[in-house]
Amino acid sequence: MDIKQIYMDADALLEGHFKLSSGNHSQFYLQSAKVLEDPKTAKLLADALAKQIKESGLKIDTVCAPALGGLIAGFALATALDVRFIFAERVDGVMSMRRGFEVSRGERVLMCEDIITTGGSAMEAARVVENFGGKIVGVAALANRGFCRRENSTLESKSNCKLPQDIPFFALEDFTFVMYEPSECPLCKDGSIAIKPGSRGN
Repeated sequence: MDIKQIYMDADALLEGHFKLSSGNHSQFYLQSAKVLEDPKTAKLLADALAKQIKESGLKIDTVCAPALGGLIAGFALATALDVRFIFAERVDGVMSMRRGFEVSRGERVLMCEDIITTGGSAMEAARVVENFGGKIVGVAALANRGFCRRENSTLESKSNCKLPQDIPFFALEDFTFVMYEPSECPLCKDGSIAIKPGSRGN
């Protein structure tokens, strides 16, 4: 399965000048929502990700995603794995569990995102699960921005990867785009203005 081509066909591999959630700038941006708006494609990707996870032998009770980005990917993956799905969301800037969701002590939870960059949001949500007594057994994403090492990849984790090294990370593809500190961004130096994805229909 050519994940990059799937993103390109969905106009989800954007080229321009983007300000990422990390504050860094990049010429490229992955917009997974454009891929996941087609239920057939969402199912295809979730099934492929679930196949990796099942083949690993990892035992999972529940998939949990941080809102908003991980919701569709997380639900599709939970469906493919035939397990429960819950999500965490920010309340006044703090990741929380609402809407009556609960996690049992010892419940085996897989965190899921659409895209993992450093894994910061996934681990914020994971701490909420752990506060309930749940056990984080793995992390999954459709795409990996290349900061964290995923299963079946030779790519090594970088120093700013926030995912634990003692649990598996599953993803369908590595996307290693160059990113710049704003003060060092050549696009800014050329006079271009960085767009925060989502703010102008992206």
